[in-house]
Amino acid sequence: MSRRCELTLKGPQVGHKVSHSNIKTKRRFLPNLVNVTFISDALGRGVRLRVSANAVKSVDHRGGFDAYLNAAKESELSAKAVLLKRAIEKKQAEAKAA
Repeated sequence: MSRRCELTLKGPQVGHKVSHSNIKTKRRFLPNLVNVTFISDALGRGVRLRVSANAVKSVDHRGGFDAYLNAAKESELSAKAVLLKRAIEKKQAEAKAA
């Protein structure tokens, strides 16, 4: 499994571990990823994604999963999230037309 958030595309960063004697060795800073089931009102089902803890807070702040995906740009989402975004937009368009 890749260590990348499916909503924000946050991934590992590289930096230095600095010892007491100021010796710098390479290390990786991994994102805090959690498996979360988001409830989509438009789709009427839960969606499991592996996202960062920061993304969970962002989804809550923006008013839910559907609102978050509607506001997000497709270039900032994973392939799975883009498919979900298009499905939600399609369901919302059908609900408006009916």
